[in-house]
Amino acid sequence: MDDAFRVIHPKDNVGVAGRALKQGETIQVGGAKVTLLSDVPIRHKFALHALTAGEQVIKYGEVIGRVRQAVETGAYLHTDEIETTLSGIIDYTYHPVPKRKLRVPESRTFMGYRREDGSVGTRNEIWIVNTVGCVNTTARNLARAATEEFGHLVDGVYAFPHVYGCSQLGEDLLSSQRILAGMVKHPNAAGVLVLSLGCERNNIPEFRKVLGPVDETRVKFLVTQESEDEMEDGLALIGELAGCASSCERTEVPVSELKVGLKCGASDGFSGVTANPLTGAVSDLITSAGGITILTEISEMFGAEQVLMNRSRDRDVFDKMVSMINDFKMHYLKYGQRIDENPSPGNLAGGISTCEEKSVGCIQKGGRGPVADVLRYGEQASVPGLNILSGPGDDMIAITALMAAGCQVILFTTGNGNPLGAPVPTIKISSNTSLFQRKGNWIDFDAGVLLSGASMETEADSLYALVLSVASGEVLTLNEINGYRDIAMVKDGVTT
Repeated sequence: MDDAFRVIHPKDNVGVAGRALKQGETIQVGGAKVTLLSDVPIRHKFALHALTAGEQVIKYGEVIGRVRQAVETGAYLHTDEIETTLSGIIDYTYHPVPKRKLRVPESRTFMGYRREDGSVGTRNEIWIVNTVGCVNTTARNLARAATEEFGHLVDGVYAFPHVYGCSQLGEDLLSSQRILAGMVKHPNAAGVLVLSLGCERNNIPEFRKVLGPVDETRVKFLVTQESEDEMEDGLALIGELAGCASSCERTEVPVSELKVGLKCGASDGFSGVTANPLTGAVSDLITSAGGITILTEISEMFGAEQVLMNRSRDRDVFDKMVSMINDFKMHYLKYGQRIDENPSPGNLAGGISTCEEKSVGCIQKGGRGPVADVLRYGEQASVPGLNILSGPGDDMIAITALMAAGCQVILFTTGNGNPLGAPVPTIKISSNTSLFQRKGNWIDFDAGVLLSGASMETEADSLYALVLSVASGEVLTLNEINGYRDIAMVKDGVTT
């Protein structure tokens, strides 16, 4: 297969360089020849034919911007040549598309931990969830000591430092409480120690109002200001949790019990060609088997949102998605920011020129199935199928929101590389083989083979099999092996 370039969709008027192309190089595109007018870096774009000033630039079969001025065939196209077409709040119209028939996978079970409330975990860990950042070091020290004493009984003991829970008010505090509540309820944690200082706004009595009822054998609470020796008391409580968790065993459960997060970070010009559509194909396999997949990063849907809206399973879902998109745009406008404040410097270096281009590539992770539900930030998913979760594109905030929504595994695609991991297993998928070879300590799966002629269906089956192996505990992801487990939350309010 010619590795010089890719034309992703028949409607496209740009090609993507599959390798660094040189000025004067001539390539065959269908029945025509295109001579490059300048060098084109790998993963960047060039014009397949002449475009007039203001003409739309088409990639993935969708509009990703317009040219600022007329360009000739073979011209290099990037930020100097392409501008966004995004505007503010839009009155969207529902144009439902026919539902596609999705391929059903052969393997439809994995080995998971069935919890008392009926949920299923892919790990059997002890989590220390602190209500406030003031006890971060206490949580870390407890995790370290408990690992030495009780680590052999469970899959691990982990603390998750953060800076929230004290000087917050109103909805800002409530949104943090919802995320932390999602952690406490997460089935990958066989036991949870909720660790508090005592005087914070998110104190345990207030937090329990959001948390609701819990299994007291699985969730313990410790207020450090009320303890003479918080290390001794904390270890005693963790010992109780570990003792109960040690009796848990994996059992065969259907894929319909699986919730998988879909995330991209440090994307490049190949992300929407390889890793993201591959992840989308796996999403379709999971949802066709009755499972849940969750797509977030709302700011990275701007310009491509109508594609997802038209896949809404009904008018109610469409209306929820319209509200979510426009609410997110209003958030930008409230702070005087343009809604096209994307892509990032790394995205630009990787060949992505506009927010629309990034967005159309981003939503490839959602596959082709219908959108089943729309979730607010901090809400847990319950409707089988593809769910859209409100939240920003920030990598750490997004993976935390996906975990709090109930995801037991996350698929994280990347073109430039990112070692970040969630509290749950995070499978890193490279868009190009070069990254996979350079950062083998970060990347779990290479989607770059699709550029060399590998079959999308075959690779989707391989990645799906890896998801089931990870969910079953047969394979640890590199974020787990390297200890990359981080959380962050949206902060939007007064700090007292």
